[in-house]
Amino acid sequence: MALTLYHHPLSSFCHKVLIALYENGTDFQPEVVDLGDPVSRAPLLAHWPVGKIPVLWDGDRQEAVPETSIIIEYLEQYHPGPVPLVPADPAQARAVRLWDRFFDLYVNQPMGRIVVDRLRPAGGADPIGVAQCRETLQQAYGIAERHLTGRTWVATETFSMADCAALPALYYADIVEPFSANHPQLAAYFERLLARPACARVLVEARPWLAYFPYREAVPARFLDDPA
Repeated sequence: MALTLYHHPLSSFCHKVLIALYENGTDFQPEVVDLGDPVSRAPLLAHWPVGKIPVLWDGDRQEAVPETSIIIEYLEQYHPGPVPLVPADPAQARAVRLWDRFFDLYVNQPMGRIVVDRLRPAGGADPIGVAQCRETLQQAYGIAERHLTGRTWVATETFSMADCAALPALYYADIVEPFSANHPQLAAYFERLLARPACARVLVEARPWLAYFPYREAVPARFLDDPA
């Protein structure tokens, strides 16, 4: 198989790429990487010594492609499908890249820092850093709330790479710093994302792994295999 994706089913950034692959029905081999296991990590490191996931390996072109947005744009160029995720129009493409960056930098990253803080050893927590991340999330929610008024998708009239970035970022962010009650436009957009088959699929695939999520007790019942 030409394409291999090194990923983990709990990773929000991996979800972003998986959504793009599923949207276009792209044929690929998923390889789950346990970053704490040297044996599991070795094939990833052979392709990308930085050691972060996701990484796409294109066997036909003998090329490793890291970084989520780069992966999706690479797929658009060399393995295009029926759903263009980055518009050909330069202005629209710029809007997609802007909102893609917005969700990665101002929702996904601060959310991740909040989650990681719960994994710190006793005495190593960073309450000030966590508070700053929560402030960043609230600011991002407000910006997205205003922007989404009258829109179906976040960047253009059609589903795009920016929406691929939004779903996993908002999924985990709503667990650690809920937005639904006070941001109706953002909440409605999140529900539209959840209804998208490719988005729903990655969350279903994540369910067996949620036992390892540090905020497992806060995951809404509708996202769990065992709602009780």
